[in-house]
Amino acid sequence: MQDKECEMLTLTDEEGKEHELLIVDKIVVNGTEYLALVPAVECEEDGLYIYKVIVEDGEEYIEPIEDDKEFEEISETFEDRLSEIYDFE
Repeated sequence: MQDKECEMLTLTDEEGKEHELLIVDKIVVNGTEYLALVPAVECEEDGLYIYKVIVEDGEEYIEPIEDDKEFEEISETFEDRLSEIYDFE
């Protein structure tokens, strides 16, 4: 993971503010792709953001994981995979 070139993603929040995020990991579980993102700018709020990739009409979108059980499973997987790089406590 550390040797890969980082991909950037820009998200726009409800207030229209743009946030630059780095894609630090991707996984596929049961045919669904998930992304682990961290802020690209250090002054932004720290944290690991996890989104689900949705494909509609050939276009890819990301959305938050709304199901608590699904979110817990996916976040634990990312935390295990990224624990040597990031401190999740």
